Amino acid sequence: MMSQMPQQAAPAKCPSCAEPLESGDLFCGACGYDLSAVPAAPPDHPTLTMGAAGVGSSGVEWPPPEPEGSGTPAAPHLPTDLPGTDSGGEPLPGSTPAHDSPTPPPHGSPAHGSPVSPASGVRFDRAPEADDYPLQAPDPRVAASAAETAEAAETAGAGETTELPKVCVACRAGRVDDDGYCENCGHAQPRERDHMEQEAGPVAAVSDRGLRHHRNEDAFAIGHTALPDGTPAAVAVVCDGVSSATRPDEASLAASRAAIESLLAALEQGTHPQQAMHEAILAASQAVNALAEEPSSAREHTPHQNAPACTFVGSIVASGLLVVGWVGDSRVYWVPVDRSAPAARLTEDDSWAAQMVAAGLMSEAEAYADERAHAITGWLGADAYELEPHTASFKPDRPGVVVVCTDGLWNYAETADEMSEVVPADADRRPLHAARVLVGHALDGGGHDNVTVALLPFPEPPQGAGSA
Repeated sequence: MMSQMPQQAAPAKCPSCAEPLESGDLFCGACGYDLSAVPAAPPDHPTLTMGAAGVGSSGVEWPPPEPEGSGTPAAPHLPTDLPGTDSGGEPLPGSTPAHDSPTPPPHGSPAHGSPVSPASGVRFDRAPEADDYPLQAPDPRVAASAAETAEAAETAGAGETTELPKVCVACRAGRVDDDGYCENCGHAQPRERDHMEQEAGPVAAVSDRGLRHHRNEDAFAIGHTALPDGTPAAVAVVCDGVSSATRPDEASLAASRAAIESLLAALEQGTHPQQAMHEAILAASQAVNALAEEPSSAREHTPHQNAPACTFVGSIVASGLLVVGWVGDSRVYWVPVDRSAPAARLTEDDSWAAQMVAAGLMSEAEAYADERAHAITGWLGADAYELEPHTASFKPDRPGVVVVCTDGLWNYAETADEMSEVVPADADRRPLHAARVLVGHALDGGGHDNVTVALLPFPEPPQGAGSA
């Protein structure tokens, strides 16, 4: 339905005498005033013509015509197409006329992110609210660490030996400080001695903290060299720190390092392997004794501490000879490649249980079942009894593998037959793998103590060799 345009209407009252008038009067009936001189009211032009296209007083055609030759309707006009004004007719702050293209402010200027909407002219007086859960800004140390690592790797590739910075095992981003904690997340890092593996020629060793102890008090040292005649020689030393003593981890480390240095030097000079082992035990003892040489002021603060102490066990394989040496309850086992031949334990413990068995007072099973079984009667340390290094030499008549270990392993494979069962069949060819398997056996059994084992393959002996 189209809207009707209204006809021109006369004034309701005479402009001269204010007498009421009727529609269509040309003169006032009271005073005769000529009503034709009164201007008529302006016609009413609606903004929109309902039901048909038209043009309003604003000059904006509505709906907008479709472009010729296009089947796509033109975009409708929106209220935001026209500029907003305040009650005084002035443009609102930040508003932009519809026909002008607003120029965005440069990034970083105060107008960027302004609380005024330039398109609609609507002003938001409150500042934008922060997110409820803002994301943490990237840690610049991550990028710095990565850059330094890459630079160090590049330098190392150029022929220089460079130690790469340690990266946290937890967040894998922060550096590790000298105290062993991550500078980024604060996570304590595993100690270097918690798990150690090493290969040296034909010898291999593995040490693990175990599942119950807070640190690894075991230590090992392995190496290989040549005798003066060119014959190869392999050596291994394993030490177990005495937990009831002060700084047992330092004692075992000092003993193993001193012993391996002494062994290699003596063998290279042509010293008999058994004599070299004896001298190595003495050198290890001196290194541990030196740890007790503290200032008197230090002893005043800790008067009840014992001197550092550890056990010792070592082995040499050279020229068809197998030499062992020990002080304490760490052990050496012989396991032949041909498992139909018997295995053997080559050391005797310096312990309460061993003394009970040697004296005939208890059977081996009864003695080692006693709670006093592992109380040692011999050790390296300043407060030890008179040092009695034990050494022995053997000439096996067949190839095999020598197992040098702490009680953290042999507690789970005590007899020679039990040890033979858990040593992998290819231990003589893959000693590192076999050492890992043996440590895993102890951990699977409970891992109540630190676990350390070294393996020395014993090659096929010369023809005619016999037992010594």
